[in-house]
Amino acid sequence: MGKDRDGRDFDRKLEELGVRIKDEDARKVRGEVFDEVTLLALYRLVHKKKLSAVGGSLSTGKEANVFLGERDENLVAIKIYRMRTANFKAMADYIIGDPRFVSVRRTRKDIVFTWTRKEFANLKRAYEAGVPVPEPYAFDRNILIMEFLGEDEVPAPQIRYIDLPEPDATYREIIENITTLYQKARLVHGDLSEFNILWVDNRPYIIDMGQAVTREHPNAGTFLVRDIRNINRFFSSFCEVEDEEVLMEQVTGGAIRPLREKKDW
Repeated sequence: MGKDRDGRDFDRKLEELGVRIKDEDARKVRGEVFDEVTLLALYRLVHKKKLSAVGGSLSTGKEANVFLGERDENLVAIKIYRMRTANFKAMADYIIGDPRFVSVRRTRKDIVFTWTRKEFANLKRAYEAGVPVPEPYAFDRNILIMEFLGEDEVPAPQIRYIDLPEPDATYREIIENITTLYQKARLVHGDLSEFNILWVDNRPYIIDMGQAVTREHPNAGTFLVRDIRNINRFFSSFCEVEDEEVLMEQVTGGAIRPLREKKDW
């Protein structure tokens, strides 16, 4: 009874803010995700007409939940970083050393807010460089609104679940995306694997760009080698993969070379 009352109070609070509950599933998205900070961010986004409705849950990750939403009658993905449970120490490792965020204080709130702003900035740079990523629309505090990748409100699957029609061509396309990300967007993804590449309209799309760092980051080389090794590991079961030294030369133009003795990064 108490939980039902809490749920109704929450729904009423959202609706008072002008956030329309899109469907019944959305009434299950309470709890630790929608705290006061998140409610304020939602209000600001709705007030700015960046968001008009909140729908059901699309995915639940270690650091964030993703929900379906609407913006201008179009579907969007709403990524909400959890203020209470986000691993802000791990986040800080990807923020400290990034020249774009040199003045960030090391408090949980500031790290999570900066991480959200960082993912928006990374997606924008990647999108404008021509890398297939979800288009970012807006952010506020711990909420990021971006293009929904999927069909009929069903999110696109990860490539690990796809029987790839041409694995070799897909592998080459992903390597080209890594190259474009490095050379044009001047970014390294930092956590690329089959878990954050979606299959959309018969091609791979890269997601989860929060941890991506600029080429100037002190660990950019380490992260890039790890990305390449992850992709080679996954695709080695489906097609012939290129030697990592050759790939590092292709991606960076020889600026970074992998160290063989550090295979187990």
